[in-house]
Amino acid sequence: MQIRQEHLTNAAELAREFQIAKPFRHLVLDNFLDEEFCKRLLNEFPGFDKKWALNESGLVGRKAAIPDIKVIGPAYREFDQLMQANDFLQFMGKVAGIDSLLYDAQYVGGGTHENLDGQELDLHVDFNFHPKKVWHRRLNLIVFLNSVWEPSWGGCLELHKDPWNPEADECVTVVPELNRAVLFETTESSWHGFRKITLPGDRQDLSRRSLAVYFYTKSRPVEETAVPHATVYVPLPLPKHLQAGYTLSKEDADVLKELFDRRNGQIRFLYERELEFSEAIYALTGSLSFRAGRLFTWPARWLRDQIR
Repeated sequence: MQIRQEHLTNAAELAREFQIAKPFRHLVLDNFLDEEFCKRLLNEFPGFDKKWALNESGLVGRKAAIPDIKVIGPAYREFDQLMQANDFLQFMGKVAGIDSLLYDAQYVGGGTHENLDGQELDLHVDFNFHPKKVWHRRLNLIVFLNSVWEPSWGGCLELHKDPWNPEADECVTVVPELNRAVLFETTESSWHGFRKITLPGDRQDLSRRSLAVYFYTKSRPVEETAVPHATVYVPLPLPKHLQAGYTLSKEDADVLKELFDRRNGQIRFLYERELEFSEAIYALTGSLSFRAGRLFTWPARWLRDQIR
């Protein structure tokens, strides 16, 4: 197994750290993989390819994601084998306190992630069911593959308690350093994202690189289960220095414009998704068989309404 032996040996202690972590259950593991294996993943990491960088609007963005990691190279095929190995899944399950974890061979939403200068990721909670297998999403594993990274460059993973309420929010920041892994439970309150990447002029050759893997189970405790939903985002709040009486600089105005543009874009995306959903429902309810069913079952529905 390509995970460092010290982590496997300390599974019980790691489980304790995972359970008490704030703002939600998570674990940060440095030197996660064997050093030589990590170097191979770093060397084989694919270059930025526009065909893998299309956003929700069909435009080329500044994030490229390759879900089929097996085609990248030998080291990534080995990584894929590791993710589905029974010993590894049992180790992950022991740390997180979740039995019968399932590997996703399709890497839906996962795989290699590369973010260029200027990219950011709004705080969000992830989709909660596998879209094809209808499994419950339970764990996120992120392995960073950046040979060098400074916190001042942005792009640090942030774990938040409640971004809807900035005054009461709590945040843990993780610098995306080489061979650092972050494991966290996927729930309705596991808010995470990262601030805009702002690389210095002489480091524009760099990008934020990582491997993301998601694990599932066939069932989940009822009290933790929500209705199926897509990823839910929270736009960034206004900068704290924008207070009454403050005179806006050009930089402030640019930030405000960007925030409003991003929020408008998100509202437009949600509106278009709502239209698609409504069209699908109309296609179903407008069918002849559906209307016939409503006609023949109206007595039972009337009776139900009378006894409520």
